[in-house]
Amino acid sequence: MTRRRSLVGTALVALLAGSVLTAPPAAAATGFHIENGRLHEANGNEFVMRGVNHPHTWFPGETGAFADIKALGANTVRVVLSSGDRWTRDDPADVANVVSLCKENRLICVLEVHDTTGYGEQSGAATLDAAVDYWLSVRDALLGQERYVIVNIGNEPYGNTGYAAWTPDTIDAIQRLRSGGLAHTLMVDAPNWGQDWSFTMRDNAAEVFAADPDRNTVFSVHMYGVFDTAAEVRDYLGRFTGAGLPIVVGEFGHDHSDGDPDEDAILAHTRSLGVGFLGWSWSGNSGGVEYLDMAANFDAADLTPWGERIFHGPDGIGETAREATVYGGGQGDTTPPSTPGTPTAGAVAAESVTLSWAPSTDDTGVAGYDVVRLDGPAERRVASATTTSVTVGGLTAATEYTFAVYARDVAGNRSGRSEPVTVTTRPGSGGSAPCTVGYRVGNQWPGGFQAELTVRNDGSDPIEDWTLRWTFADGQRVTSLWNARVTQTGARVSVTGEPHTAVIPAGGSIGFGFLGTWTGGNTDPEDFTLDGTACAVR
Repeated sequence: MTRRRSLVGTALVALLAGSVLTAPPAAAATGFHIENGRLHEANGNEFVMRGVNHPHTWFPGETGAFADIKALGANTVRVVLSSGDRWTRDDPADVANVVSLCKENRLICVLEVHDTTGYGEQSGAATLDAAVDYWLSVRDALLGQERYVIVNIGNEPYGNTGYAAWTPDTIDAIQRLRSGGLAHTLMVDAPNWGQDWSFTMRDNAAEVFAADPDRNTVFSVHMYGVFDTAAEVRDYLGRFTGAGLPIVVGEFGHDHSDGDPDEDAILAHTRSLGVGFLGWSWSGNSGGVEYLDMAANFDAADLTPWGERIFHGPDGIGETAREATVYGGGQGDTTPPSTPGTPTAGAVAAESVTLSWAPSTDDTGVAGYDVVRLDGPAERRVASATTTSVTVGGLTAATEYTFAVYARDVAGNRSGRSEPVTVTTRPGSGGSAPCTVGYRVGNQWPGGFQAELTVRNDGSDPIEDWTLRWTFADGQRVTSLWNARVTQTGARVSVTGEPHTAVIPAGGSIGFGFLGTWTGGNTDPEDFTLDGTACAVR
């Protein structure tokens, strides 16, 4: 971690490739590998990094840090090494010792070369090509450690100059390492001092991933002043998870000279998305960023406010870390939790929806839930939660989505998939909806209610043989309906017209009403769609 600039990118937002790149990994039998955009151990167990950075190359005598970091609950440590281009070279014996310390303390090792930091802008910074030369020179210390070690090719390999070369240089580095015999999971840092304000990594990640013959590369963004709002954090991470591409937050802090990163949002969204994080840094910071120390003077008994926050605060390491199963974490329990209840949708917005479901049960305890988005037979995880409710963001306005939920226990066993729920997001503020729905509860009594709806055609052409759909957030049931026909599956309601209401004229409207039942709540629905297109609600 060095100097960064809080430059705001002006690049147009571009979607990552929509398909999940999932060729069978060559290293699947021996070490970490990527499946469906997620990092998995050799035994197939998904692994989510929860840890911190340790500046080993500058403080080689502070080897007790590994035990201290583990004792505070971390499952991963990212270790700063030097290729010798800017600092004292960490030779094969030193690398082997670092790996041994990680294994002794039951930590997954992410090893990174720091000399590449800010290449093109930072005087003396090394190229990615030089970093590859280093990794090949210490290869003997890495071979056979694929279950314990992830190779982070080069820290922040470009500053804010010349970063357009990041894509071809990164592809070349990956392919050289594969040709050199490294089958480890590789991690690649973003340019722009790691913050990718130009979206160079984001927009080229699919190409880079596909260029790895092992399909075993993880992308790492560093979140400092550029990521000072929850929306920026959510959008950036969501673009990767939504595209089925693996992403971690390889560095972040609670403050920085280039701005004030939103550490609460980083922790919350990495948790909800099931994304790994590695905070900067354990101790030893200087040059005006001493406030980023988590432990004062490498003393685990003297945590700073930043240390307390990341280890013991909400969504932090203590709450969310799970030890890698390669060290025995979670082994012995093979019974999955019960299947969660069918999710219901509430707080539907243009780009997000809140889902809730009945909890699962498990003999050893439910560790959390994974929300998946269904697209035909395919599914993609879009959020994780430790409670029975989560907000899924990064959605597109006026679009239909289908979600389901799995439960996970503390051993990593996964339940069966819940029944799905289909939700249509609200129209965006930038455009007009082709229809408007008015929904009003005219009368309500214990266990029952009467509601009236109007559907207005805001377009210039008549709408014939229409179908209006919505989802009841509280599981209400329609018992009888007039001026239209109804079918209901679970909380999902579909209404079609009678002969005298089958056509909604341009600029005109039709109306109908119904009787229904409710228990516990009677929230007005808001996710109305007409023939699959979201309507405005008044």
